[in-house]
Amino acid sequence: MSIRSAMILAGGEAKRVNGREKYFFSYKGCSFISRLVMTFSGIADEIVIVAKNEKQTEHFAGLPDIVRCTWDKEPGLGPIGGIASGIEEVKGETVFIAACDMPTIHKPIVSYLFDNIGDYDAIIPEWENSNMEPLHAVYKVSAVREYLKTHTDASLHAMIHALNTKRVSPEDFRKFDPELETFRNVNTLDELLAMGPEASYREKHPEK
Repeated sequence: MSIRSAMILAGGEAKRVNGREKYFFSYKGCSFISRLVMTFSGIADEIVIVAKNEKQTEHFAGLPDIVRCTWDKEPGLGPIGGIASGIEEVKGETVFIAACDMPTIHKPIVSYLFDNIGDYDAIIPEWENSNMEPLHAVYKVSAVREYLKTHTDASLHAMIHALNTKRVSPEDFRKFDPELETFRNVNTLDELLAMGPEASYREKHPEK
């Protein structure tokens, strides 16, 4: 069986949350980063967290042994820079790439994407309006590495269009997740509070 990896991008500038570390946001008593680690555990053979810089990797001490940390060697490029740094660290043939501000990703959907990539370079959810979910998707590691050798565009959409991409409708996931909460993205403090009384922000892992 091929090795599966997961990559969590945790190095954003967090400008819309006043610079706060979104991976420390809490939902149902567990930090966002720990929720993601638990989601990927049992599906991925390893989890690579890409931090903003080497100093920030210290924030992830104490996570399970399945987790390794690296940092963005190409700051200022957005997610593509983090992916470029993380993709060199992963050992798997396929990788699920996620943003750290998506705390309700559903495990069955992660498994579905891994299981259905087939011979494609990527499998990505795409809405009817052509909006895609590039940070809730599975990629062939070799294809991403090859693309990043020569790319000149920092857009994730440019990468998706360059790869042999399988697009799947999010509606296909309602059997696993009727409300499609898996795609919940928390960009602002208001969006965090909208998750209800079980959502909060703390200065350290709330479960510690």
